[in-house]
Amino acid sequence: MHSISYERARDVAHAVELGRAPGSKFIGGGTNLLDLYKSGIERPTRLVDVSRLTLNTVEALPDGGVHIGAMASNTAAANHPLVRQRYRVLSEAILNGASAQLRNMATIGGNLLQRTRCYYFTDPTFKSCNKREPGSGCAAIDGFNRIHAILGASDACIATNPSDMAVALAALDATVRLVGPDGERSVPIAEFHRLPGDTPQFDTVIRQGELITAVDLPASTFGAHSHYVKVRDRASYAFALVSVAAALDLQDGTVRDLRLVLGGVAHKPWRAEEAENILRGQALTPEVMERAAAAAVAGARPQAHNAFKIELAQRAIVRALQTAGENKGGAA
Repeated sequence: MHSISYERARDVAHAVELGRAPGSKFIGGGTNLLDLYKSGIERPTRLVDVSRLTLNTVEALPDGGVHIGAMASNTAAANHPLVRQRYRVLSEAILNGASAQLRNMATIGGNLLQRTRCYYFTDPTFKSCNKREPGSGCAAIDGFNRIHAILGASDACIATNPSDMAVALAALDATVRLVGPDGERSVPIAEFHRLPGDTPQFDTVIRQGELITAVDLPASTFGAHSHYVKVRDRASYAFALVSVAAALDLQDGTVRDLRLVLGGVAHKPWRAEEAENILRGQALTPEVMERAAAAAVAGARPQAHNAFKIELAQRAIVRALQTAGENKGGAA
């Protein structure tokens, strides 16, 4: 029988103290952790309840950015006027995730820590999974890999990151705020999630005992002309086969600057920098957008069942760019 203890954190310092011991896991909304615990994938020995910490504020920062507390629900963050008015791509991405009931429970910090939904990872009857048992192999490589990565994968793992929110945060150059046994630190969202390499058991750079306290968004020139596209098998409660966050700074029809980030194609939100370089300084003509979309997937390495993602990603990129370019600003 698996023994597990439960303690409620009084404040952030108390949470960090409780969470530093090996086997401890923080639980907020618990929507992902509890599923994995019931399946036997996660086996914590202590649950540290952080759901009552006062980390749920959404407020403007002095520099024009926005601070989102880690315990803010996905629903509260997506619908907050500051987010809708300044960062429509983030609001759109969050509202495209899961179901309304889950968004009401899930937290911003928990969303960032979601583990992959690879069939072979979440089903313990499959013994070969380097995420669960390092060195055991990757059953997905020779298995049914329709939902798996086409970019940034390795021979150890071809899983994808499931978060919609993280894709938009990457397009907005967000920063993740952490507090741990060694104090506070800030991690750019682009560095927070990891590519699998030969250690796919580590999804993020977070350390034992570190607690996400907030996500900060910088002042952005991308708010008006931005859009999130999610392509999935059904209209709701499904993870992305491919998603795209396009955020543009347009002046007189010309792209002064932009961020283009893909989801559903890699172990982390995938920034398409070569595509950005093609688009920067150009008008959003069909020819330029198609050339940029092709560049975004130029290094793709599909598996037996997911080569369709290459064309799908290109079409989603063009659609996201077109819609972002046509947006007139204001709330999402």
